[in-house]
Amino acid sequence: MAEFTESAYLHYSMYVILDRALPSVADGLKPVQRRIIYAMSDLGLHAAAKHKKSARTVGDVLGKFHPHGDSACYEAMVLMAQSFSYRYPLIDGQGNWGSQDDPKSFAAMRYTESRLTRYAQLLLEELGQGTTNWAPNFDGTLEEPKLLPARLPNVLLNGASGIAVGMSTDIPPHNIREVVTACVRLLDDPKTTLEQICSHIKGPDFPTEAEIISTPEEIFEIYKTGNGTLRQRAAWQTEGSDIVITALPHQVSGSRIQEQIAAQMLTKKLPMVTDLRDESDHESPTRLVIEPRSNRVDSDALMRHLFATTDLEKSCRVNLNMIGIDRRPKVYDLRSLLIQWLDYRIGTVKRRLQFRHDKVVNRLHILDGLLIAFLNIDAVIRIIRNQDHPRQALMTQFMLDEVQADAILDLRLRHLAKLEEIKIQTEQNELEKERKGLDSLLKSRAKLKRLVRDELLADAEEYGDNRRSPIIERTAAKALDPHALVAAEPITVVLSTKGWIRAAKGHEVEGPSLNFKSGDPFLCSVQGKTNDILACMDSNGRTYSIAAHSLPSARSFGEPLSSSCSPKPGATFRGLMIGNAETEYLLATNAGYGFIAPLGELNTRNKAGKATLRVADGAKVLIPQSVKDFDDDWIAVITNVGRLLIFTVGELPQLSKGKGVKLINVPTAKFKAGEEFVVDITLFQEGNSLRVYSGKRYLNLKSADFDNYVGGRAQRGKFLPRGFRQVQSIITV
Repeated sequence: MAEFTESAYLHYSMYVILDRALPSVADGLKPVQRRIIYAMSDLGLHAAAKHKKSARTVGDVLGKFHPHGDSACYEAMVLMAQSFSYRYPLIDGQGNWGSQDDPKSFAAMRYTESRLTRYAQLLLEELGQGTTNWAPNFDGTLEEPKLLPARLPNVLLNGASGIAVGMSTDIPPHNIREVVTACVRLLDDPKTTLEQICSHIKGPDFPTEAEIISTPEEIFEIYKTGNGTLRQRAAWQTEGSDIVITALPHQVSGSRIQEQIAAQMLTKKLPMVTDLRDESDHESPTRLVIEPRSNRVDSDALMRHLFATTDLEKSCRVNLNMIGIDRRPKVYDLRSLLIQWLDYRIGTVKRRLQFRHDKVVNRLHILDGLLIAFLNIDAVIRIIRNQDHPRQALMTQFMLDEVQADAILDLRLRHLAKLEEIKIQTEQNELEKERKGLDSLLKSRAKLKRLVRDELLADAEEYGDNRRSPIIERTAAKALDPHALVAAEPITVVLSTKGWIRAAKGHEVEGPSLNFKSGDPFLCSVQGKTNDILACMDSNGRTYSIAAHSLPSARSFGEPLSSSCSPKPGATFRGLMIGNAETEYLLATNAGYGFIAPLGELNTRNKAGKATLRVADGAKVLIPQSVKDFDDDWIAVITNVGRLLIFTVGELPQLSKGKGVKLINVPTAKFKAGEEFVVDITLFQEGNSLRVYSGKRYLNLKSADFDNYVGGRAQRGKFLPRGFRQVQSIITV
């Protein structure tokens, strides 16, 4: 059983590799494709013929050459007819043969009609000229070609993909003119290097006009090893403020791109996009329109983001694995692949010339016999009339062989005219001249290569076209933070005491003037832009990032911050911070400790946030204060008992997390007893005044009054005047 299983699986594997999944170097076709092309030519479906139902072709293929499923055969046929799948389609179809959005949307074979394209004639043109070997079909009643005599390296021009047992192939398509130029260079100079070949073949040429963005070094490495990965990127342009995608990577559908972009819009990951439309039609097969929220959205940055997060940029695998002329699978480098195909092509042309040479020689031999007959026409007629065995008599009397004698006997009476002798001599002279030319070609490899070269150039001139896929070296796309792509619009973010947040457009809105829920008054507000970093801090000293552009309007009560982050049970929100990554904030507790932190260090990507400010037992987090200028700003720290200390911000350290340093000296015993603690902090600059509130009363301190309270960090501070020994807050005016 083990031996049988091993043998059976080995046979199956070899069949899949050699007769199903991998193309041949010679004609670039898999067996099913070769049989479809041959069956269509057998039906007379050449490029100038009338289209016939595809079911007719599939029926012939299955009944004569390929006893497998009709759906698989028809799908292989459809692929060869799709201009967006094949660089040079082999089948010209009428009806619905699928679209780039949905290649599988083709109609049933009973509806579609087909015939061969002009390009397909390059594979079939020399078929009846002794150029290929033939093998019996599956039931032995017919013969089919083992390979087609391709006049161009179709394996590179149209590419192929397939999965066999233990191996696969992914061959990208190429441009006819580039490949032929490289072949001609190899014919002229067999020592041509791969670097020189790559100066002609810049890279693959896909049916779509999407860009190939791999570097020349990466493409060269692929051609050197036969393996690698190519990167393709969609082509786009701007029309006004809209972004229009005009070409997609090979085998990428527009509907798939729409789904990916729409999914990001639904999850609010593309707030800078307001609309997405598909305006594709017959004249513009690919036209996807992306409408930005405003003309201030950076189109280049938006597209870089989409390239990184959707199939607008796609990597395609390259594996030049195919069946060689020796019927063995192998991964080829570009040079050895072209050399092997050229050897096959030279051998094919030689067989074609030899076939023609043999026909010319045979015809000349017959013409020699016919000329003898015309020179002795009376004797020939007498022998035919009087002899019982005229064939033998003719051979004996005129030294003819059987072929010549049969040709004379097969002559019609009307060919016995005098004019026929002249025609025979003329034909004889022409064939003799052709024979000498064929002898010269067959005996000289240099002339044979020159003939192949001329034929390649002629075919490239007739069937070639310009490159469709531009090769442009670009940097790899990188997904950007959505904040960086949002239009920079001014907003005022307002937070309530119980953690409800909202945003108003512009900086003219005053937070306390808004309506709040009963029992949930105003806590703080910050002014910034929709693309700024927005962070909040809770009573445990943890910071959380929030998308500023996604906040609800200030016309409502907003939404709870807990829906955007996950604070620990019992924690409350203590303040907001907004700005860019370099914007600095003073973080402090009422125990009198704090430090300066850049906002970029507080930005987090998860709902759990980041432990930033270490809070002592019994201490509370103060509302963070924005630092405008680290070198020129001053800090005013005031305690509940009316002690005020003023010092420069530069005395504080810049940290990303921690407890910080002492701002004002609050005796530990009094702080623990709740008798004295820092009640408020404010930052100001030269020229500002301070206002201290005690109940409904307030005290204005001007620049001249500051000298009494200026000192070094961590000092005790000095008392305010009597009447302000129970302080609630201090602000800058």
